[in-house]
Amino acid sequence: MTPTIDEMTTRLLAAADQHRQRFIVALAGPPAAGKSFLSEALCHELNARREGGAVVVPMDGYHYDNAVLEPRGLLATKGAPETFDCDGLKHDLRRIRRAERSVAVPVFDRPLDLARAGGRMVTPQHRLIIVEGNYLLLDRSPWHELRPLFDMTLFIEVPDEVLEARLIQRWGEMGWDPAGAFDRARNKDMLNARLIKTDSVAADLRWSVSD
Repeated sequence: MTPTIDEMTTRLLAAADQHRQRFIVALAGPPAAGKSFLSEALCHELNARREGGAVVVPMDGYHYDNAVLEPRGLLATKGAPETFDCDGLKHDLRRIRRAERSVAVPVFDRPLDLARAGGRMVTPQHRLIIVEGNYLLLDRSPWHELRPLFDMTLFIEVPDEVLEARLIQRWGEMGWDPAGAFDRARNKDMLNARLIKTDSVAADLRWSVSD
């Protein structure tokens, strides 16, 4: 199905109202599926209806730094599952679930290619949390340990040809020449995209995007 932002907002609020406490939503999908855009659009609409009630926690903030990846031989595959601090994300989500106090979470600065610690605050007033990222529903260790922390799961479906075109454009906008942008999209990001599509557990709702 292809709900609008308004329709999805209504659905999330209705689901959250069934819970007395904090409601955590996982919004997963392959790279360039539009997770950041959709999660921020949802958050904006949620807060327009219930001021200050929603916040986005981006999985990209849990990228290992290049200084950690390089000696491990993982710098060339940055963006693959093993290049993220899944345990750190799990720890923070458990703290967020308890809603006892504010939790500082990292955010990823794409132009600088690094995570900024404490880049966003999740406060006790935030009742609806949108966690967005590639591997939130990945059915392999340690990622599968995140699943019980989510009250609702969404998966964004985008055709491969659309993903590849977006990824080539993204790398081009970051300064790569056409050949380099094509190579990184085709031989790096799309490998991760296919893994996510084939090895993620079924979501509660699939959100189809065609262009």
